[in-house]
Amino acid sequence: MSSYIDYYNLPPEGNSGTGIVFAIFNVGQMAGALFTWAADWQGRRWPIFVGCVGVCVGSIVTATAPTLAGFIGGRFLLSFFSTIAATAAPLYLIELAPPQYRGTVAGMYNTLYYLGSIIATCVVYGSNRHLTGNIAWRLALWLQMLCPGMVALGIWFCPESPRWLIGNDRLDEARTIIADLHANGDLDHPLVHLQVDEVATALQNEGIMSWKTFFDIRVLVNSRSRRYRMMLNVAFSWFGQFSGNNHEGLTSLDLPYLVANVGITNTDTQLLLNIIYAIGGWIPAIIGARLHDVVGRRKMMLSVTLGMAVCLSIAAGTAAGYVKTGSKASSSASIAFIYVFGSVFALGFTSMQPIYPGEILSNDMRAKGMGVYQLVSGCAGFVNTFAAPIALRNIQYWFYVFFVFWDLFEFTFIYLFFVETKGRTLEELNELFEAPNPRKASTARTKLVRRVVQEDEGANKVTLVAA
Repeated sequence: MSSYIDYYNLPPEGNSGTGIVFAIFNVGQMAGALFTWAADWQGRRWPIFVGCVGVCVGSIVTATAPTLAGFIGGRFLLSFFSTIAATAAPLYLIELAPPQYRGTVAGMYNTLYYLGSIIATCVVYGSNRHLTGNIAWRLALWLQMLCPGMVALGIWFCPESPRWLIGNDRLDEARTIIADLHANGDLDHPLVHLQVDEVATALQNEGIMSWKTFFDIRVLVNSRSRRYRMMLNVAFSWFGQFSGNNHEGLTSLDLPYLVANVGITNTDTQLLLNIIYAIGGWIPAIIGARLHDVVGRRKMMLSVTLGMAVCLSIAAGTAAGYVKTGSKASSSASIAFIYVFGSVFALGFTSMQPIYPGEILSNDMRAKGMGVYQLVSGCAGFVNTFAAPIALRNIQYWFYVFFVFWDLFEFTFIYLFFVETKGRTLEELNELFEAPNPRKASTARTKLVRRVVQEDEGANKVTLVAA
């Protein structure tokens, strides 16, 4: 929510410090990533609560800051605490959701970024039209407390992650939660026994979480399978922020510059276009969250990456036409395909950005690996904060051309290395990564199995069926 607010609502004396404000956000993100171990220490709910309360504190600091320095300090707090919450939240969701709906249920989490953008830009649009004085830009900053405040209050009405509970030898609590969420409260359902046994066996093999393991980062790289997992984690983190579309770079906060090329310089109109951009991202992101469970992660990411390359190719060609001929029709077409690009990106990447890395990491790697995910994401965002606007203004459409080739590289990398996680429990993925070629193992139809709960003369039983 804060990205759009900050662009149009820096303190009046601070508009020249936009780059610093966004750089501080990335620094705060990287600093917050160093504390993701708290999710292994106190469970998933406590970091979510602390992070959300911290965001509320940061919101108060930014909304009341009398100087740019105070505003930047509040911005750091916002980023630092939101990273702690935003790292624990996807872990929590993927560990609670049943495997057949994990992409849909957990994937919806990251699509709400667009809801925050819609709220933010609508508030800023209304404030810009109807309010004057400091409240015109401070109102939106106060409203940054809205969503995290609701989560901070509501998280205690939610159950703890059963995997964390099993890791801390609280099997009865974990069994009750799994039964409530996956078997309509039937503690004796075979699916409940199966999942509890799987998690317990996996944690026994990986080692029970303790102070000795919270800070042991060797678990991220001490075997071939774990190095493969981390390769996918780092790659997907970078791809999510460096594909030609990121939350603070090429196609969102540079929209005012892009639309100015066709004579749209009115701030109200630019804000309205930002609202449209956010809505145009949210709808396909919601659709994509469901399609990942229907079509599969790999097919979605491959098709969307190719689609992004096509969109940027057209955007580059039409932008070049504008530069050479001055045709406003060409510039309008370029902007239109930037919007299409944003929707395509949202369809395949938005819902999976924090979910896919969490899926591919084992239980003892997950919190630490997501910290690495946030570090890499922060580095990519830091590069984009300074490089993207400069490149866009200096080399213009050639910047789009660069990302066309980069997206084609991503397509190749995803095809060669990314595993399919659709329909598998998190523990079943362990066997995949032990295979000589995890990607081939995940897509080999003759080797795939899935668990199906069937009725047998009134009694439930679990069977293994070839996929």
